[in-house]
Amino acid sequence: MNDDTTTKNLSETILQITNQKRPETVNQLVKLVGETYPASKNEILDAIVKLQNEGKLQLTTPTQDPQGISAYLRTSAALWFWTTIALSLGTLVAVFAIPETAYPLVYIRYVLGAVFVLWLPGYAFIKALFPEQLPVKTSDKDLATIERIALSVGMSLALVPMVGLLLNYTPWGIRLTPIVLSLLALTTIFATAGVIRERQIRTLKKA
Repeated sequence: MNDDTTTKNLSETILQITNQKRPETVNQLVKLVGETYPASKNEILDAIVKLQNEGKLQLTTPTQDPQGISAYLRTSAALWFWTTIALSLGTLVAVFAIPETAYPLVYIRYVLGAVFVLWLPGYAFIKALFPEQLPVKTSDKDLATIERIALSVGMSLALVPMVGLLLNYTPWGIRLTPIVLSLLALTTIFATAGVIRERQIRTLKKA
């Protein structure tokens, strides 16, 4: 059974249980689905969020806090988001404000540039896909951190050449300015999607 079929079956199970048993809370829905479908709590929550976003599932119990995403962005849980944005903007300033002949300040440009290219795009992309838990489950927190780092670097090495390839077919070409701006936009979009999904999942867990 492929992943698409598994996801489809899980979504159908959630909708069926919601219609038949009318759970009053998200936790009740997750428990009922877990009793009839072999999926983890995080997988069920992801499926519930997806169904809500598609408008296929309307839960009677409020699943969002009244303060919204702006309040979540002011919590410590969103620190990774602001760090990602700050490093991206810092790289943008360093690239265009520090000339290559300005030693030793140019080393700041090199360090930020390396993080910007080798880490941030992939990290933001992995956060957007797996905001809470990676697909390879582990009980060791340190191991999970190492896996996220490895996936982030690997995904960055895949995304950056793709951006360059796409720019090659545009009027801007493969130059410093379009590459930096494209990676900045890509990282910002993925990070924003990641923090929104992370908040949705954590809100569902508390519901």
